Amino acid sequence: MSAARLQARSEAAEPAPIGIVRGFNPGWYGAVMGTAIVGVGAYLNPGSDRELLTAAHDVGLAFVILAWAEAAALLVPYLMRLVRHRDAALADLSNPVLGPLYGTFPGALLVLATATATVGPSLISTHAIVVTVAVLASFGAAITLALGVAFTYFLFIDDGPRPDAANGGWFIPPVANIVIPLPLLVLLGHVDAPSARLLLLLGYASLGIGLVLFILVAVVLFSRLVFHPLPHAQLAPSLWIGLGPIGVGTLAILRLSDASKPFFGAEAAAIKSLSTVTATVLWGFGLWWLATAAALLVRYLRQGPLPYGIGLWAFTFPLGAYTVGTFQLGKSWGSDPVMWGAAGLLVLLAVFWFTVAGRTAKALVTGQAWER
Repeated sequence: MSAARLQARSEAAEPAPIGIVRGFNPGWYGAVMGTAIVGVGAYLNPGSDRELLTAAHDVGLAFVILAWAEAAALLVPYLMRLVRHRDAALADLSNPVLGPLYGTFPGALLVLATATATVGPSLISTHAIVVTVAVLASFGAAITLALGVAFTYFLFIDDGPRPDAANGGWFIPPVANIVIPLPLLVLLGHVDAPSARLLLLLGYASLGIGLVLFILVAVVLFSRLVFHPLPHAQLAPSLWIGLGPIGVGTLAILRLSDASKPFFGAEAAAIKSLSTVTATVLWGFGLWWLATAAALLVRYLRQGPLPYGIGLWAFTFPLGAYTVGTFQLGKSWGSDPVMWGAAGLLVLLAVFWFTVAGRTAKALVTGQAWER
């Protein structure tokens, strides 16, 4: 083949990878979050079946390792886009559909930190776990706050988006804030008392940011769903994201109350009781959300299969968060039915994960994964 033809082929092929990077969807890290939460849920062995414990730990460890591999593979195009195509990245941040998806990146860092702390003792030393969690939590928390403020700022300025632009993706920044306390609590036993008190304070503050934002977004989304037609089928999975703040919020409230015992003295028992009741109320709202999201999904599916999109991963992490929150709540109440309910949710989560992962693998082969 002549040099001229080789050069022509090279020039013809060059735009493809550039196009992939420029159009790289900011929501890809939702796959990392979805995979990692499956690992956490499996490792905790909902239902507490002793015969399944070893298998549950092995499956959980495998999924967390896979989540780390996904995160590493996605980091290169993600950072390349920020460096080489800053204009496109900024345009996405101000988009009411794509903007909140940036929250999946710091959310993934925080979920990976939590997942590593959960399965880490089976694989690495305590020191390695603490260092990993500290690094991921620091970057994840800082980026979560920065991106959350930036996206909200873009919603506020100028004329703002149309009312029917509101979608479930707006729950992503709130849920990332609610995840922050979980890795921070891992560090409490490895720092001095004043630092531990500060970490606990920051954990409660982050929970406050996330839960209040969740309520505000829920009101906006509820209004949008009541007064406007349902979103396009491609946004149908986003309606499940509301389970994320509910599930993680349930988990964070319970774990914060357990960790706060040494700091609140005589009031610790009252705080534990109040936290359990609060978490249960929030979890109960999740039952309604789960049933409503499932009913709407059936309605969408009656009109035909959902189109492929990175948003399909919205079926995984939110349901996984609610599964883990249900498990923790069952332990707090000492309720076997709730614990087995978590096991049932884990089975449903596995069905969703394998379905979405299969469609994603097919889309990667055909190139559909890079379409926008």
